[in-house]
Amino acid sequence: MVYNVIGLMSGSSLDGLDIAFVELTETGGVWTYEIRQAECRPYSPEWVQALKGAVDLPAREYQLLHTDYGRYIGTQVKDFIASHGLEHKVHFISSHGHTTFHMPERHMTAQLGDGAAIAAAVGLPVISDLRAMDVALGGQGAPIVPIGEKLLLGGYDYWLNLGGIANLSAKEGDTFRAFDVCPANRVLDALAAALGKPYDENGALAAGGVTDAALLQELNNQPYYAQPYPKSLANDFGTEVLLPLIGRYSLSVQGKLRTYVTHIATQVAAAAQALSTSKEGEKKLLVTGGGAFNAFMVQCISEQLAPLGITVLVPDGQTAAYKEALIMALIGALRWRQQVNVLASVTGASRDSVNGALWLGES
Repeated sequence: MVYNVIGLMSGSSLDGLDIAFVELTETGGVWTYEIRQAECRPYSPEWVQALKGAVDLPAREYQLLHTDYGRYIGTQVKDFIASHGLEHKVHFISSHGHTTFHMPERHMTAQLGDGAAIAAAVGLPVISDLRAMDVALGGQGAPIVPIGEKLLLGGYDYWLNLGGIANLSAKEGDTFRAFDVCPANRVLDALAAALGKPYDENGALAAGGVTDAALLQELNNQPYYAQPYPKSLANDFGTEVLLPLIGRYSLSVQGKLRTYVTHIATQVAAAAQALSTSKEGEKKLLVTGGGAFNAFMVQCISEQLAPLGITVLVPDGQTAAYKEALIMALIGALRWRQQVNVLASVTGASRDSVNGALWLGES
C-alpha cells in the first residue's frame, strides 16, 4: 500500500509551520518513506504573538483562534500543493496543530488548528487531534514520535529530537521508552533574541560564552528532572519557569546560552542513563530537529554521551529538519488504517491506542 500524505507540524519554538509531502509505502508490515517535497513556512510576527498568547485568551477568543489558525493552515497547505504541482496527488493531510494546553494529569491536551477548518479550506481529508486518545487513556500524550522511529528510522538505539522541547527515545528489544527531557530551542531562541538574533546559528554565540556553575546547578536541580518517566513537558516550563530563573543571573547573553547548552547536554546524558539498554558495545543515537543544525550543541551532547558508549549521528538535512512532519504523516496513515499509532510503553497509557479525528474535506 502506498499513501501520499502531507504531514504538518508546528513546534513550541514557533519558527514556522513544517509541511512535508511524504510517500509512505507498506509492504508486509514493513514501512518505507520518501520525503518528496518539504518546507518550513515562517510565521509572521502577528502569528507568533497570537500563538504565544493563546493560553491567556478567554474561551470565546481561544475558540476563534482555533478556527482562524485552522483556516490559516489550510491556506498554507493549499498554496504548498499548488506551488509544488501536487494537485490530485495527495491522499490526505495529517496535522499535529500547535500545542497550547497540555495537562495529562487532568486527561487533557489541546492543540490549536481546527481539523474541520483545514479540511474545508483544502478540500481533502484531514486527520487531527493526534494525542487526544492517549491522554484520555491516562497517558502523557508525549512523546508520540517513537512509533515513527520504530517503523521508519530503525537501526539506532536512541533517538533525540531537539525542537522547542528535547525528547529522547530508546529501544529495549521490541519495546520503546521515551520522555520529554527538557526545554531546548524555545529557551535558546529567546536568549538569542536579546541580541537581535532569531536563533544562535551553529551555536556560535554559546561557544563564545562561559558556563556559570551556580546557574547550571539551579537549572539541573529543577524537580521535573528527578521525576520518573513516563513524563512530559508543557511549553510554559521553559518560558514561565526556566527563562525567569536565567534572567535573575547577571551574565552576558553568551554566558547564558553556554550555560543552557551545557544544561541540555547534561540532561540528555541523564536521560540516556535513565533509558539505558542492555545492548553490549557501541550504541548509536540519531539526532534530529532544529537543534541538529546547532553544531556546538551537538558537540556538547556528543561529549557528554561518549563516556556512556553512545555515538551521536546526524542524518541528511531533510530528515533532520522534517522528521516530526514525516512522523505526523505516518501517524495519520496508521489512523487511516485504524492501526495503533501511539505506544503505551512510551506514554504510560493503559493501552496502545489509535489516535486522530478524521475530517472529510470533500463530498
